[in-house]
Amino acid sequence: MKKADVVILGGLSGISAGMSCKRHYPDKKVILVRKEGTVLIPCGIPYIYGTVGGPENNVIPDGLLETLGIELVRGEAVDVDREKKTIAMKNGDMIEYDKLVFATGSVPLVPPIPGVDKKNVYAVKKEFDYLSDVYRAMQDVKDLVIIGGGFIGMEFADECRKGRDVNVTVVEAMPHCLQAAMDDEFCELAQEKLQEAGVNILVNETVESILGDGEVTGVKLANGNEIKADMVILGTGAVPNTELAKRAGLELGFRNTIRVDRYMRSYTDPNVFACGDCAEKESFFDGKPSGVMLASIATSEARIAGANLFSPTHHNSGVISVFSTVINGMAFGVAGLTERCSEQVGAKIIITTAEAPDTHPGGMPNSCNTKVKLIFSKDTGVILGGSICGGKPVGEMINVVSACIMHKMTADDIVKFQMGTHPALTSSPIMYPIVNAACKAVLPLKGCE
Repeated sequence: MKKADVVILGGLSGISAGMSCKRHYPDKKVILVRKEGTVLIPCGIPYIYGTVGGPENNVIPDGLLETLGIELVRGEAVDVDREKKTIAMKNGDMIEYDKLVFATGSVPLVPPIPGVDKKNVYAVKKEFDYLSDVYRAMQDVKDLVIIGGGFIGMEFADECRKGRDVNVTVVEAMPHCLQAAMDDEFCELAQEKLQEAGVNILVNETVESILGDGEVTGVKLANGNEIKADMVILGTGAVPNTELAKRAGLELGFRNTIRVDRYMRSYTDPNVFACGDCAEKESFFDGKPSGVMLASIATSEARIAGANLFSPTHHNSGVISVFSTVINGMAFGVAGLTERCSEQVGAKIIITTAEAPDTHPGGMPNSCNTKVKLIFSKDTGVILGGSICGGKPVGEMINVVSACIMHKMTADDIVKFQMGTHPALTSSPIMYPIVNAACKAVLPLKGCE
């Protein structure tokens, strides 16, 4: 029987938890157990089918584990005995632990659409061999239908058209694609960018059935219309992978996630921790359960879990929700509350916007206009959220907004922000849009406008 101080069940967030554990407790023996032979970068999965050119170019090398002294055990854990502190493997092996971390992630949500089991209908699984099969099958596809206009659906639509003569249609049930994450004006702009690339977008539409005898030939919409398709991608979300945790007797909470405290310890067993998509989450803003699943949240929770295994070190502040994506060359980022979310919870807010080129002067090569929208609490002046669109700098600018939210900065704090600038890298310090948007909030917050 193998023995370890820490056993981690899972992939990407498991790697981060192991790294954090070894950083804080270098003498502890850590074993990472995972079913998959190769770990993919989850956020990079859509780019397998376009920009990066295959799943082999979207993997995390196992050499990182060896460098850190983490033992990798490939195989499937099928049972956990918390009283004996043992894990049973599918091949019959047993592993004994002192501390156990569930980092088992999530699995794609497969909607109950008639015909969803037909050939060439694919959910977005985080499995190397499975996605390799999808990649090979896509080489001959002429008509691709993507069900779901969230981040996965939109990114797949953008990437799958690259280098292929393929008709791509996105079917989204809500009034806008990306509506769960972004305000309407940003959703509309993202849709326009994708349509410019030749993608057909159908909103306020649902798929009634998937057509074909054995192999998909099309989809039938609820309005009766039919769309030709020789491949269907399901971009309809994910659910936590917590079956093993349930069998182990761990208490499950919101949407069947493992209930954990702010130190990432399970409510059921102080020797069992959880992080990532399989772990329960609470909103940074009101402490209510959150269903957001993001790699950035998973790795943050993994760092917290790993550090807290043998001594409380870090405290989880809750989910801010920081998103970013690129649609046909335009970047979009969102952190915290959107205007729509603020209205839904009845928050009293002040909204400001600012725009500027992301270089100075704007005539520099590859310059792109950046638009920033910030949301502040009308009562306290504290920033609650931000949305940005523009060029590549958006990816890091939205991280700056997230940091401001986490530290509960006010508009006055952000006005005094000292930024590093360079003509080829950033907006002008005079026109820096995050700061200028904050400047516009100061007088209204004082009741002067």
